[in-house]
Amino acid sequence: MKLAVRTHLFLARMRDEKGASAVEYGLLVALIAAVIVLAVLTLGQTVLGAFNDTNDGITGGGGA
Repeated sequence: MKLAVRTHLFLARMRDEKGASAVEYGLLVALIAAVIVLAVLTLGQTVLGAFNDTNDGITGGGGA
């Protein structure tokens, strides 16, 4: 096989891999964003519960 043909095939393959890696990075970013959203929602509910418990303790006279 001639060098020009090999070079052309190699460059074509490299372009394809760059496109695939961009898609993979996009999926990875989407997955990380979903995990962050779930973590924030979960922690938000936990913190809200803690604040509500504290508020109830303060307004109720701080029962043991």
